[in-house]
Amino acid sequence: MPTPPALALEFGSSAWLPTLGGGFTVGLKLTQPRIIGRSSSHFTRVVRIFAVELGVDCSFQVVPNLMSTDAADYGGNPALRLPTLQTADGVWFGALNACRELARRARIEARVIWPEHLEHALAANAQELVVQAMATEVALIMSDLAVRGEVTDHQSKMRRSLLDSLAWLESHAGQALLLLPAGRDLSYLEVTLFCLVTHLEFRQVVPVAVYPELSAFCETFARRASAEATSYRFDA
Repeated sequence: MPTPPALALEFGSSAWLPTLGGGFTVGLKLTQPRIIGRSSSHFTRVVRIFAVELGVDCSFQVVPNLMSTDAADYGGNPALRLPTLQTADGVWFGALNACRELARRARIEARVIWPEHLEHALAANAQELVVQAMATEVALIMSDLAVRGEVTDHQSKMRRSLLDSLAWLESHAGQALLLLPAGRDLSYLEVTLFCLVTHLEFRQVVPVAVYPELSAFCETFARRASAEATSYRFDA
């Protein structure tokens, strides 16, 4: 029977990481959490911002090829998506999962507002549309790479979905943010909204200048040290 994770850590052996089948396999002995993703990814940036804000030192491993069908390239995520957070205790798939684990490992006291804390419909809908828009943008980028020069009906629908979501957020995000508790240190809504809008500009998917309220929000959030430390760039 394999050694449980806690015992593996206690005796300083290689960490036992959960397998897809629910058992355990010997993995690398991690001295700090590892974020697996890309510097050009908005979902990855969400996790990196949380790491900086919460004072959790993480290493960073680049996914070399987004067209890879090898789950190992994505830190073991069978959905072939990023980001992934690897720790000595286990592997966390997806941005929200990873951010929650970083919060549990935080070295500083921080009041974080998570999606489930958004009890007002306006704020909850804003969070839903932000995450949906992030996923839609990725789908548009990947579909454009696969079908160059030809616009399909599905692509047209995705672009309409993205534009309508941005229009809604332009009109309502400001009020939704006002509904957040004044004493918060960080919120998943603010971080994801910032990463979405700035990524649209970075990838030139949609001109963000036509959204002055969203642009103003991003200009303010961009002054945070966590935003400055995680600027988008294309990995070599």
